[in-house]
Amino acid sequence: MRYTSTRGNENILPSREAVLKGLSPDGGLFMPLDLDFHSFKAEELYQLPYREMAERILSFFFDDFSDIKEVVRQAYENSFDTEEITPVKAVGDHYVLELFHGPTLAFKDVALQLLPRLMAAAAKETGSASDILILTATSGDTGKAAMEGFKDVPGIRILVFYPYGGVSPVQQLQMTTQRGNNVRTCAVRGNFDDAQTGVKQIFETLSETCAAKGTVLSSANSINIGRLVPQIVYYFKAYSDLIRSGRIAAGDPVNFTVPTGNFGDILAGYFARCMGLPVKKLICASNTNNILTDFLTTGVYDRNRPFYKTISPSMDILVSSNLERLLYMLSGNDASYTASLMRDLSEKGRYEVTPELLQKIRETFACGFADDEATKKTIGRVFKENGYLMDPHTAIAWAVSEDFSSSGDPDASLPNIVLSTASPYKFPQAVSDSLRLPLSDSEFELMDAIRASSGVPIPENLAELRTLPVRFTDVITKEEMNDFVLKLIEK
Repeated sequence: MRYTSTRGNENILPSREAVLKGLSPDGGLFMPLDLDFHSFKAEELYQLPYREMAERILSFFFDDFSDIKEVVRQAYENSFDTEEITPVKAVGDHYVLELFHGPTLAFKDVALQLLPRLMAAAAKETGSASDILILTATSGDTGKAAMEGFKDVPGIRILVFYPYGGVSPVQQLQMTTQRGNNVRTCAVRGNFDDAQTGVKQIFETLSETCAAKGTVLSSANSINIGRLVPQIVYYFKAYSDLIRSGRIAAGDPVNFTVPTGNFGDILAGYFARCMGLPVKKLICASNTNNILTDFLTTGVYDRNRPFYKTISPSMDILVSSNLERLLYMLSGNDASYTASLMRDLSEKGRYEVTPELLQKIRETFACGFADDEATKKTIGRVFKENGYLMDPHTAIAWAVSEDFSSSGDPDASLPNIVLSTASPYKFPQAVSDSLRLPLSDSEFELMDAIRASSGVPIPENLAELRTLPVRFTDVITKEEMNDFVLKLIEK
């Protein structure tokens, strides 16, 4: 399997090197060059347990790794609180795919328990003698999940940038108290897009300098193909769960509703569809920063707009990086066209796709958004009616899926699976407000009130944050990110 950039075909690499590099030198994202999606036998996976599904799917994309089975075992053995890894629960008329049963209580764990093992295996098998520095921007959940996954992995260090004041207090505590001798986090004054753009610019401007000092830069964001591919697995797992429970028969079409910021999670669903999973519609659910809703409706992607801080901070994003991969695929792998769109986005802050390309996108993708008020109402109503407690991101997906169900779309009556991306206890302020509980400035008092009201236990990994010491307090401007990285390398 060979990989190439979405912006040019000059840099062709085997999958091990694509995973190690993370981002192409031309700023593009790695994609399979000659992958025949139709050769994958989706129906052969429906009766397999999670780990075996993961082995099949990873081996399909990463065929030059010698022992994918061992990589998967290390990632998922005893690291999740259920053997199912990503269980599906029936809630009212919906099915909820719970992706928060890992060590940091967010969907990012599914991939970020695996990516460090993939990278370590790739470094060993390619004979790489360099140290690896993982650079990651986070809107909340990726940072902690990446730091936990890479904690004390030999030969690899990780630096996470997050927007100052742009993540929930619990998310910030998870990152700033992280254990491990090879981890570091730093706040950036600005929003997530500032941090993400800064990381991309570091790759473009400092990669050669770092390499000369014996350090290879890589990424743990979903711009890394090694982070994206593991997320495909839980779409197959959710579908097979519905078959096993007798709710659908093999081959029946279903819809998935995905709370979406950087477009990686929903793109994994599109990959699953291309591989033969009977996905009819992928419903893109946004918050008030509804740039994807506008794009999927008009074909115009325009980040020249107000940026809103919301109660669903992991979706407070105006530059959805993984959308580039979808544009590349649906334009017939036209790297020059994709590069021109990304150039327009960089120089003008906007681009517009052709009507033909927009039509292709809308054949699979539907969209909608919910503001903070609708999000809180959904959390309160679903708990009152069904006894099910959800976080703000999941609530947005639920609200948008309800809107789609009543939209009159021909596919609206199909079974709908809502992706639940985080524990409600990661956002106690928003959840307690939604349940109309007493106000408090203490995140932990709010957690206690939610537990007393709902009966849902506080996850141990969050409860321990009460007593863990804060290790990292750096706050810098986006212009200082390059120097921060260089100083870290010098150490």
